[in-house]
Order: sequence, then structure tokens, then C-alpha cells
Amino acid sequence: MKLTMLGTGNALVSDCYNTCFILEDNNELFMVDAGGGNQVLSQIKKAGYDWKNIRHIFLTHKHIDHLLGAVWMTRMICQNIRQGQYEGDAYIYSHKEVLDLLRDMANKLIQKKDTAFIDKRLHFVEVKDGESLEIIGHKVEFFDILSTKAKQFGFCLEMADGKKFTCCGDEPLNEQLESYAKDAKWLLHEAFCLYSQADIFKPYEKHHSTVKDASELAAKLSVENVLLYHTEEKNLANRKELYTKEAREYYNGNIFVPDDLEVIEL
Repeated sequence: MKLTMLGTGNALVSDCYNTCFILEDNNELFMVDAGGGNQVLSQIKKAGYDWKNIRHIFLTHKHIDHLLGAVWMTRMICQNIRQGQYEGDAYIYSHKEVLDLLRDMANKLIQKKDTAFIDKRLHFVEVKDGESLEIIGHKVEFFDILSTKAKQFGFCLEMADGKKFTCCGDEPLNEQLESYAKDAKWLLHEAFCLYSQADIFKPYEKHHSTVKDASELAAKLSVENVLLYHTEEKNLANRKELYTKEAREYYNGNIFVPDDLEVIEL
């Protein structure tokens, strides 16, 4: 299995793309979030993928930097189904609020002759807290992250070796949910900025973490690998070096601070 970061930035970035990624296993693709616009199509292409091969998409929440790219994916999938250029069915997973919003936007913004394929070939699949589904051959358990902002879900995927791959969404992992990440092989956690620059970026006002916070959590939960994303972009040129250095002060496992389009073997 491998992970390709389509984007690594927070909502307001312009020099990188908003945080979203693709998991690939046995030539099957699972995309998590879609960023804030049609640049997602460009990012998919730059990553070496054909968007038509993406059959499974999970949307964590309704914020525009995660959702709007899914409107474009919906349009492209439905339009190409109508034109006979998309094989098989596609699935978009999320909680009810996100799916209702996506459906409403699609009906208002996309031609009816294309949205006619929603629920026929493009399936909106509601997931609930604690529910598990099989996606690209893996058990995926979804969980409500107990956000104080928009309702948001993360997920815990069971890897081939039985270990956990846990995605927390774009807020700090709530202590009530630590069992999802305890002893995980991979923990994907937002790190809005360096702790040393918290006074500049004010992550706590936005309900986000610093590199220090995410790294201390990874150490506490005995995580093997921590991947830090959903960051500011003022330090983009030196982000990998700076974030890794600060993380190392609090965590002794493997630290990944990926750039857009970086590929990581899991």
C-alpha cells in the first residue's frame, strides 16, 4: 500500500494545495478529501493517476478546502458516465450533513442530465460513528472526531499486517478517541504550525495543533510513524526540515512531513 499526498496545506494556502491524499493498494484507489477546487484534477494527474480510476472518495467534513473539489469530481464522474466514458460505479462516503450539502450543490450547479446518475452509478454512502465498511480490500472504521466546529469524521483502516492506519481529520485527536490511534502503525495528524511560531499563526484559536502537540500525542500513543499535514505555508521551503526538527524533540518514532505529490510507502 502507498499514500500519495495530493495536497498538504490548510484552507488559505496558495503555493501548495489543500490537504487531501490517495491510498493505493492492489491498483485500487481511495481518495480522502478533495481540496477546495478543480485543481484536484490537476493534482491527481500530476500524481500519475487517472481520475476515472478513483472509485472511492471519503469526505471528512464540509469545510470548503475539503469539499469543493468533490463537486468537481461529482461533475466529472456523472458527465463521463453519461458519455459512456466511465466504467463501473463510484462511491462517495461521508456523514449525512456533508452528503446532503454535496447533493444540494450538485443539483444546483450541475446539469440535470448528469446529476441523474447520482444514486444510480455514483452512490452517496452515509457512514455513522463506529461503522465499518470494506474499501479497496481493507476494513475501514469511521469515527466522529467530536469537533467543536463542523461535524467531522476520521477513520481507522486495518492494514494487511493487522495494524492501524489512523486519519484524524484536520483537528487534534480528542482524548476520548485515543483508542483509534493507540499503537497505530501510522497516525496522520494535522500540525498547523511550529509550536515556536504559535504566537504568529495562533493555531489554538482555530482548534488546531502545533508540531509539538501532534508529536507528543504520537509519543503518548506509541505510534510507529507520524505524518504531519494541513499546515501553514509561510515556511513551505523549509517546512520538512523545521517541522521534523521540532517533532524530534518530543517523539522518537518515524516522522514524515510530506510535500505535495510526495509518495510514501506504507
